[in-house]
Amino acid sequence: MPLLKILHHPDPRLRTKATAVSTFDEALSEFARNLLTTMYAAPGIGLAATQVNVHKRVIVVDISEEKDQPHMLVNPVLEPYGDKIKGEEGCLSVPDIYDSVERFEYVKVSAQDVHGEPLQFTADGMLSICIQHECDHLEGKLFVDYLSSLKRGRISKALRERAK
Repeated sequence: MPLLKILHHPDPRLRTKATAVSTFDEALSEFARNLLTTMYAAPGIGLAATQVNVHKRVIVVDISEEKDQPHMLVNPVLEPYGDKIKGEEGCLSVPDIYDSVERFEYVKVSAQDVHGEPLQFTADGMLSICIQHECDHLEGKLFVDYLSSLKRGRISKALRERAK
């Protein structure tokens, strides 16, 4: 399966809000598999369609050590709840940058699989954080948006210089 090109911050395409998926066909299944392949190769634990310049509501996540528990979520809707917890996050679109971000501890997920079948589950811990992070991408939001403007500016400058 081909690897997809991951966009890097401050690419403006990362700010595009994704639209709902309405066609559930083999092309969607293949795209989700390519997202997984790209995520594993990066290596990462989550990837949103927006990060590869496809502005559809699709994310993939796998936090397992063995990389054998993938979640392919289409049109995810989240209901976060519980306490907010701080944890260090990174992002494949913001390479080699890590910082502390506050997220909800739990999230109820309603989504569809790649065949259009409904999925519902509750996630906690790292899975909850990862799903919230990836769903932010579908809204055109990056984890650096949770940081101070000073930190965001330094990160953007560093990434622009690195890209030269």
